Amino acid sequence: MIVRLTLHTDFALRLLTLLALEPDGLHTIAEVARRYNISRNHLVKVAQTLIQAGFVKSVRGRSGGLKLAMKPAEIGLGAVVRATEDNFDLVECFDRKRNCCVVMTACGLRRPLEQAVTAFLSALDGCTLADAMHSSGRVTRMRRLLEDGVPLASSH
Repeated sequence: MIVRLTLHTDFALRLLTLLALEPDGLHTIAEVARRYNISRNHLVKVAQTLIQAGFVKSVRGRSGGLKLAMKPAEIGLGAVVRATEDNFDLVECFDRKRNCCVVMTACGLRRPLEQAVTAFLSALDGCTLADAMHSSGRVTRMRRLLEDGVPLASSH
């Protein structure tokens, strides 16, 4: 089974990664969008979500920007995914309001699919932003790629 995260979550993880890579500076939406080659408008929404969830702090003013609101070791990937995903309804019967499946009461698929979602989130709960960036070689490579303006779409 393939679990697919939304672009909102993907961009959130990228934004958090950049803020963790360069914690001493403030980063504007325009700068982050340019460096990752992603939609500025979408990134605005992502930043709002991360600010509301308490992962990112916004500093207003002429020289303002974004920075992490907590240490990378305090940011659990599971918490980020939960904050940025609308739901984890893998199949129709997960959504009780919209479910039209006629075999739901006799179907044996719901339980294993629910267990798969639980296992997925549990794996993410066991990893922090700091863990994901642990290797110094990885950090150096990511910094270089971001300086060169090469998107990290497949590198995280």
